[in-house]
Amino acid sequence: MAISNSLNPRNYLGLVRFSHTLFAMPFAMASMVWAANGLPSLRVFSLIVVCMVTCRNAAMAFNRLVDADIDKDNPRTARRHLPAGLLSRGQVTAFLALNASAFIAATWFVNGLAFALSLPALIAVLGYSTTKRFTSLSHFFLGLAIGISPVGAWIAVRGSFAWEPILLCVALLLWIGGFDIIYATQDYEFDREHGLHSLVVRLGIKRSLAISKLSHLAMWLVLAALGWYGRLGISYQACLAMVAAMLVYLHLFRRSDSLDSMNQDFFLANIAVSLCIMLGIGASVFQARF
Repeated sequence: MAISNSLNPRNYLGLVRFSHTLFAMPFAMASMVWAANGLPSLRVFSLIVVCMVTCRNAAMAFNRLVDADIDKDNPRTARRHLPAGLLSRGQVTAFLALNASAFIAATWFVNGLAFALSLPALIAVLGYSTTKRFTSLSHFFLGLAIGISPVGAWIAVRGSFAWEPILLCVALLLWIGGFDIIYATQDYEFDREHGLHSLVVRLGIKRSLAISKLSHLAMWLVLAALGWYGRLGISYQACLAMVAAMLVYLHLFRRSDSLDSMNQDFFLANIAVSLCIMLGIGASVFQARF
């Protein structure tokens, strides 16, 4: 198929599904505000955003490259940019190289620890795309790849590790992992026929959805532990209660036989939970200051 409109920025935004940045960015912003005990300098904030965007762009471009043949055969993904011919492999490879280089370069201007960890971080976020070829735990590798973002934001501000961002990382790992299990139900038949690995293929849809529930329960418990350890205030507790209400409704009281509808609900919940945690942590940090 001929490559059309290859220089159209919308093609590249669509390639990396830029709108999905809302999944991880709020966790990173919450970590940044907490580490800075308020707002960091404009320089640090700008570098964090550049690192977040370029690292995710590289990860998504790599995913589209390694999955191009799979996407071509899957009716759900056949209209993605590579199989549909909207972009060529060379263009996506160049986009990947540009963003990976920009990410590493940006970390140089952050601090020494951020730069030292830039290549391992890049390997982690790129590597998750290969995991469904050999492990049914691929969902949680995705969670880890996204979950390192609050750790990176904390390091950007303070230049060191701490338990607060690590707990945020674990919470994000469990949340995204549980969400991705639900997302994988869409490809149950395709993945099984093509030898791809997921908990849905290994355990079936019903048992996999039960694991998703347990993963999200564990996520909420980690977030509760984070509030206790970090001495976060009433604003955080209120947001944590809202997250619990959303999870209880979606997992226990929601009534629908449609997996597509469930995926859409959890897509929206993904954004809502991320924003809720960001607001709760941010409000607690600023309340403590004043």
